[in-house]
Amino acid sequence: MTTSTNLRKRVLSGMRSTGKLHLGNYVGALANWVRMQDEYECFFEVADWHALTTDYADTSRVKENSLEVALDWLAAGLDPEKSVIFIQSHVPAHAELHLLFSMITPLGWLERVPTYKEQRENIKDKDLGTYGFLGYPVLQSADILIYKANVVPVGEDQVAHVELTREIARRFNSLYGQRGEVFPEPQSLLTPAPKLPGTDGRKMSKSYGNTILLTDPEPLVRQKLKTMVTDPARVRRSDPGNPDVCPVGDVHKIFSDRATLDKVDEGCRSAGIGCIECKSWAANALVQLLTPMQERRKQFEENPRLAWDILEAGSQRARAVAAKTIAEVRQAMGMSLDYEPPESVAQGTDAAK
Repeated sequence: MTTSTNLRKRVLSGMRSTGKLHLGNYVGALANWVRMQDEYECFFEVADWHALTTDYADTSRVKENSLEVALDWLAAGLDPEKSVIFIQSHVPAHAELHLLFSMITPLGWLERVPTYKEQRENIKDKDLGTYGFLGYPVLQSADILIYKANVVPVGEDQVAHVELTREIARRFNSLYGQRGEVFPEPQSLLTPAPKLPGTDGRKMSKSYGNTILLTDPEPLVRQKLKTMVTDPARVRRSDPGNPDVCPVGDVHKIFSDRATLDKVDEGCRSAGIGCIECKSWAANALVQLLTPMQERRKQFEENPRLAWDILEAGSQRARAVAAKTIAEVRQAMGMSLDYEPPESVAQGTDAAK
C-alpha cells in the first residue's frame, strides 16, 4: 500500500485557478498552510480543473490564473523544499480516479451537498446544470485520496465535502478492499479563520468587488481602506463607536499589534480618535504584512519561468505518488495493466497438470 514517506501526517489542499489572491484567501487558508509546512507532509494543488466547474465557457485565462495563484503562494511563504506544489491537470491520475469514483457514488450523495444548492441559487449568470458541477465533490475526493491524505484543512462550510470523501473511501474499500484497505478515511482539520470583511462590510469576495489583493501597492491599500464602511453608529466625529461591530475593527483584530489594538479600543469608544485615523493605522498593519510578500513575488514576476519550473517539479513529484495509488486501485478492482489469468482459468490450468 502507498503510505506517507515519513511519520508526519499527509495533507492535501488547494485553491481554484481564479487569478491573484486577496486577503480573505490569505487569512482563510494560505497563512495556515505556511504554518503547516513544518508539521505535515503537504501537497498543495492549483485546482485548474475545478475552475472549469463554473467557468467552463471561457478557458483563455486558466493557465495565466494558475500562475498568478502560484506566485501568491510562493510570495506568502509556501516552500517547494517543504511542500509539493503542483497543478491539478498536470497529474492525469486525478481524472482516472475521479472517473472510477463516479461509477460508485450514488447521485443522492451529491445532491445533498450543501454548497450544490447554495451555489445554484446564488450564481444566476452561469448555467450550472452540468455533470461537472454536480460531480465536482467527487473530483475533490479524488484529489484527496489519490495522495492518501490523512487530514484536509477546511473551514466549517467544507466539512461536508470531506465527509463525502470519507464515504467514498469507505464504499470503495467495502467493494474492492478484499486484500486490505485501499484508502484511509481522511479527517477534517478545522483551521482558524478569523472574520475578515471586505471594504463594504460583507465577506471579502471577488464577486462582491470588495477585496484587497495581496498584490495591491501601498497607495491602493490606503485608498481602499479610506472607503471601508465603519460602525454605523458613528455618524459624527464626536460620536463614540464600538470596534466590535466595525469592519475596520475586525481588520485591526487580525493584523494589528496589541498596542495598536488598545489605542483603537480606547479611542473609538471614547471618540478620542476619528475613523480616518483608525483606518490609517489599519492600513499601516496591512502594508507591513504585504510589502515583504510583494518583494518576494517580484523576484518571480521578473522571471516567471522560475515559478513554472517549481510547479512542474512539484507536478512530477505528485505524479509519482499518484501513480502508485492508481496501480493499487487497478489491482484492487481487477483492472491491472499487467496480465493475470482469471482465477477460474488459473485453477483449470492447475487441474490439467
